Amino acid sequence: GFRYYVVTDCEFNSSKLNDIEYTQSYYYNKLEIVRFSSSVGKFVGYTEVGIKNAERWNNGPEVITRRGEKERYCLNNVGNEVEAALTKS
Repeated sequence: GFRYYVVTDCEFNSSKLNDIEYTQSYYYNKLEIVRFSSSVGKFVGYTEVGIKNAERWNNGPEVITRRGEKERYCLNNVGNEVEAALTKS
């Protein structure tokens, strides 16, 4: 069979929104085919199929939705992670 999966990640050193990077990577059979990064602000393709999808998604509503995910998804979760880390230390 084939494996298709998506990995969403928030990388941060502080709870400030400017220091957080949101990425969403799409994989097919362990090969990353396309990625959205908040620091780039658009989708980037790494394979032939990924490049075609990135071009289509960058011209559609998908890219606008992803740009808001940094604040919606990461900021809420970063606050929870920082709070949990501070209570354990």
